[in-house]
Amino acid sequence: MFRSPSTDGFNLLTTFGTRARIGTLVSDFYAGPTSRFDLGNVLAVDLLSGTLESVTDLMLFGGANALAIESAPGVWEIVQAGAAELIAPGRYRLTRLLRGQRGTEGAMGNPVPAGARVVVLDASLAPMPIAEADLGIPWNWRIGPASRPVSDETYVAQAFTPAGVGLRPFSVAHVEQPWRKPRAPGDLTIRWTRRSRALASDSWGGIEVPLSEELEAYEVEILDGATVKRVLSTATTSAVYTAADQTADWGAPLGPGDTLDIRIFQLSALVGRGAPKSVTLTF
Repeated sequence: MFRSPSTDGFNLLTTFGTRARIGTLVSDFYAGPTSRFDLGNVLAVDLLSGTLESVTDLMLFGGANALAIESAPGVWEIVQAGAAELIAPGRYRLTRLLRGQRGTEGAMGNPVPAGARVVVLDASLAPMPIAEADLGIPWNWRIGPASRPVSDETYVAQAFTPAGVGLRPFSVAHVEQPWRKPRAPGDLTIRWTRRSRALASDSWGGIEVPLSEELEAYEVEILDGATVKRVLSTATTSAVYTAADQTADWGAPLGPGDTLDIRIFQLSALVGRGAPKSVTLTF
């Protein structure tokens, strides 16, 4: 694999010698639940090479049978499958699914069309050695056989700008609904739970998941349809929407019978806003 910021002067970036297991969707793949098994959907895939097999739940929770599904150009949902059934040469029926793994629930399509690309995530994949300073730069890439020069016609040319999607903070979780607690119209404290990209956050023994960012920071958008009326900034897992701000935005403090659309982002010092969490608050 060669790389250059222009159309010449390509430098060798890395080499790899294993074949990834890739394929396509046989049929449309619909959205499903997260944080629990999706027992209603079937993931049917055609693999160009390699095989798949069923695994135990324990192996599944350890990361086995993970596949990336391209739900839109450049957008990938990570799915795990506990049960794999060979139904034709190279064709598998995958069930007992875990959806939106590793913070990709926002990439779930409804549906992802048949023919979409599928990649099995295993040790055969070669990570690209991209430095933080390379993010956002529109590089030109050449990929081809190591036995031939980069100018050879067998090389595939590709323009690609690394965006650091894997470095984005996950969306927050468990946004507190106002109706769950008695309250009078006035200041509204919006609360949520932080998530983490760190693998150690899967431990059941931890009190709180590790902070994967340099600093803890969030932004909360107050929405009126597609219009952002206000942005609240905070360094904790809560933000106060004051009665005065509510009156300025809506004419009066929010109370019983009202709803409020918000969008919450955890911030990264490197890549900015993380994956959004959109919620309608009910009073």
